[in-house]
Amino acid sequence: MDFTIKIYKQLLESLLKQNYSFQTFEDFVKNPNDNGIVLRHDVDLLPQNSLRFAKIQAELGIRGTYYFRAVPESWDEKIILEIASLGHEIGYHYENLTTCKGNIDLALKDFEKNLIELRKLTPVSTICMHGSPMSKFDSKDLWLKKDYKDYGIIAEPYFDVDFAKVTYLTDTGRRWDGEKVSVRDKVNVKANFHVHATNELMEAIKNKKFKAPIMFTFHPQRWNDFGLIWMKELILQNIKNSIKRFLFVRN
Repeated sequence: MDFTIKIYKQLLESLLKQNYSFQTFEDFVKNPNDNGIVLRHDVDLLPQNSLRFAKIQAELGIRGTYYFRAVPESWDEKIILEIASLGHEIGYHYENLTTCKGNIDLALKDFEKNLIELRKLTPVSTICMHGSPMSKFDSKDLWLKKDYKDYGIIAEPYFDVDFAKVTYLTDTGRRWDGEKVSVRDKVNVKANFHVHATNELMEAIKNKKFKAPIMFTFHPQRWNDFGLIWMKELILQNIKNSIKRFLFVRN
């Protein structure tokens, strides 16, 4: 059974056995480690799943980065504070061009308002775009008019990471080879080695198939103990993948 909490913990343990150095994205930007691992988490839905991830990481002595959307299904202030208290980095998962229907001026004001609110809870120095795959707007286009560094932001992964030098692995599509079903969660550098399932990923890590440093992107709502929620996520994600592949990615 893939995408279970048990498998997730095994993945972290396999990384630890290879003696990688875990860094938050902020730490990586400021002082990149050639043997570093950045665990990025896009908290799109079910923030309690992200809290579970954060606790598992803390038990293993690992720190990660968690990006929260400014929508009720992600923004849970109690959980944000608890994850931050465990030593993890908190960032803003912005999607303002989508929520403001393409109006850049309104979107920039919305971005600033939400960033201020998040900073009332915890320091925020990095941001990351939410793909909004069903939207025709790409929120990265905000920065055609404004520089996010004007807001005290030091980095955004899609702009400030050289993926020719950093391996990018994402669970988009509930798989590790989701390029064909991803609308925006992808980079412009083709990986030289592909895996589909998490057990294949762990074997590849063991055999040094991926070059460090590595940035992982997790969507914790996809990872659950086996049961009804796990089955629901599997079925819904397969439907979403088909829709994205044929209506969005193909075009």
